[in-house]
Amino acid sequence: MDQRLVRAGSALRLPDLVTRLLGRRGAEASTDRQQSNPDAVVDCALYVNGRREPGRPHYADAYARSRRGRNSFMWLGLHEPGPAVMAAVGRVFGLDELVVEQALADGHRPTVQRHGEVTLLVLRTAGYVEHVELTDSSEVIDTGDVMVFLGDRFVLTVRHGAAGALSTVRAEIERRPRLLAEGPWAVGYAVCERMVDLYLEVAGHVERDLERVEETVFARERAADIQHLYQLKREVVEFKRAVLPLQAPLRTLLEQHPANPPRGLHRWFVDVDTRLARAVDRVAAYDDLLTSIVQSRLAQLAVEQNNDLRKIAAWAAIAATQTVIAGIYGMNFPNLPGLGWRYGYWLALGLMALVAFTLHRLFRRSGWL
Repeated sequence: MDQRLVRAGSALRLPDLVTRLLGRRGAEASTDRQQSNPDAVVDCALYVNGRREPGRPHYADAYARSRRGRNSFMWLGLHEPGPAVMAAVGRVFGLDELVVEQALADGHRPTVQRHGEVTLLVLRTAGYVEHVELTDSSEVIDTGDVMVFLGDRFVLTVRHGAAGALSTVRAEIERRPRLLAEGPWAVGYAVCERMVDLYLEVAGHVERDLERVEETVFARERAADIQHLYQLKREVVEFKRAVLPLQAPLRTLLEQHPANPPRGLHRWFVDVDTRLARAVDRVAAYDDLLTSIVQSRLAQLAVEQNNDLRKIAAWAAIAATQTVIAGIYGMNFPNLPGLGWRYGYWLALGLMALVAFTLHRLFRRSGWL
């Protein structure tokens, strides 16, 4: 019981004492409810000397504790936050209003931006969508983006889309306290590493799709539909737009700059850059290969159309001879040879059949039929 209420017990009646006590506890419970994290918060943690502190505090409390302690920072993860939540988070961390508005939208291009003491790292996420067969509307690659705000004592990640969940990133880096002790940029490295790993993983699945498509295009029984190839081409181009633009921002982080990662993390970012280059090479090669496959299929379609036109022309020639013979004997002139002959009709039919059979054999021999 509150000591102040005990001392004042002689001056208060028992009902008043109970009312004040319940009011105090109700106010404390109301404060606890107000300090619960919003639904958009995936996780929030405070790290001291590379180790996570117990519990999942409110992001404002975690940030205040990180600023009071030494070798500590906090990591707040958001997934598709609303304007109200993002505005409140921006006020706590002192983010620029323009940056807050930028974090509410998706589809950003990979980049590195510096806003005062805060560095913004934007990366594209990618995920492979399993499908039984390729159609003209199949979704092969699902992309999104993640924005990483890196401050002196905080890391804020804002993710859009279903791909690129960061729960595995948090779990893996928490098992590496020496790396996590480097501060917020250790989280930035872990996110970059995870995105590049996803690129390589998706590239492996796309390679298998290309192998199946290539076999189908050059199959004798049934060739691939050109619309299916165009759909896969669009998906690969989308994947290419997510991977290739990251090279320049990542190279920027390797330069000597006070706002860049500390020297203890330099070799780790070099490793990420090396693997990103491998992913870029694979994606560019797949794009070129798919372009060649599409061109080969278009050439096949042109040959097939040419064959169809030759068949049409051959049958038209056969029909034209019958039309000529029937047209001549259909003029009914009195002096037309054989017009009054008893077997003239059958002779004309036989001549038409003989000419048609001869032309058919000639066209078959030349490959037109």
